[in-house]
Amino acid sequence: MSTSTIHLLGGSQTDFAVNWHRDGKGFDALVETVVGQALATTTIAPDEIGVIHVGNAFGQLFTGQGQLGGMPATVIPELWGVPASRHEAACASGSMALLAAMTDLESGRYDCALVIGAELEKTVPGDVAAGYLGAAAWVGHEAQDTKFVWPTMFAELADEYDRRYGLDGTHLRAISELNIANARTNPLAQTRNWTFTPDSFGTDDTANPPVAGRLRRQDCSQMTDGAAAVVLVSDRFLARRSDLRPDSRAVISGWGHRTAGLPLAQKLSASADDPYVFPHVRRTMLDALGRAGLPDIDAVDGVEVHDCFSMSEYMAIDHLGITGPGESWKAVAGGDITRDGRIPVNPGGGLIGGGHPVGATGVRMVLDAYKQVTGQAGAYQVPDARRFATLNIGGSATTAASFIVESRTNRS
Repeated sequence: MSTSTIHLLGGSQTDFAVNWHRDGKGFDALVETVVGQALATTTIAPDEIGVIHVGNAFGQLFTGQGQLGGMPATVIPELWGVPASRHEAACASGSMALLAAMTDLESGRYDCALVIGAELEKTVPGDVAAGYLGAAAWVGHEAQDTKFVWPTMFAELADEYDRRYGLDGTHLRAISELNIANARTNPLAQTRNWTFTPDSFGTDDTANPPVAGRLRRQDCSQMTDGAAAVVLVSDRFLARRSDLRPDSRAVISGWGHRTAGLPLAQKLSASADDPYVFPHVRRTMLDALGRAGLPDIDAVDGVEVHDCFSMSEYMAIDHLGITGPGESWKAVAGGDITRDGRIPVNPGGGLIGGGHPVGATGVRMVLDAYKQVTGQAGAYQVPDARRFATLNIGGSATTAASFIVESRTNRS
């Protein structure tokens, strides 16, 4: 096995239904909880951690707190002196922290990395929170006439799909309904106990009010507080810790990372003659598959995708290659993305059902992929899953990141 193999020992996620601000708790309690759980779950001692990477997008805006790389050592004295840094790429912040940790291990600088994604978003009213999140767009240049930047932007993406290929809103609402149904079986999902009726996923303006363009309330993920953490190690570390069970480990066998300009309009203009709306997102997925030695998306057993809105998942489906460009509706209508379908998508509820604490999402996706390939996903387990992919985006797909997670025995 290559000395650059990245091993995933597991990790933890907080309950995304918890409102930490209402409970009088801040980043200190959030980080202390998720790190403590991750170390206990993986049986890694604090003095074995060589480096820490923290994904967080909007800490200063929602809480006034920056310098979050220093928070782990603040709340866990045994981590005092361990090098740590914070990474920001909007909703892809957690994935950037993961990539940085992988680089540290591959370079040989460190052998054990703790990766944390954390966000607190319930500290302010919803309209204020929506304004804060708008900082990930090109401020002062786009979406200037709305308080709800991201619903507006992804409604524009829906309109672009409609212009290029045709789009039936029924398929968007079906994505939301499926993810919320999947979340019912996830004990850490934000919406697991929420009450919905069939009209909640229809076009009734009372039961499912319009938010922006053709997007309605259930097309949108929620403001969420939460954190996720994972532990990554090198071959060298495993040589010292032979007690760690192979069946509880996974490997990150492939990754992709691409960045485009901030404005949505610029991206749409650049792809006008391309089969894909976001060619760089397509290349991100192809990069991850290629590095893992896989021919196409059918080589994986499921995918965690970025459904900040139903439209972002609709975009992800064709960009992953589950369907041809503009044909995502076929996978939705045909049941391909259900938990027992051809390629299950977001079996634990994704962002719409599970929750979307922005800086934590990329880490949570990889953690859920790990759970799937090691048979630890519980009631939302995909049977016999051995290989899972993730696709995480930040902004209007300005940043795109993907990982391939495989069971350790799959790669032996």
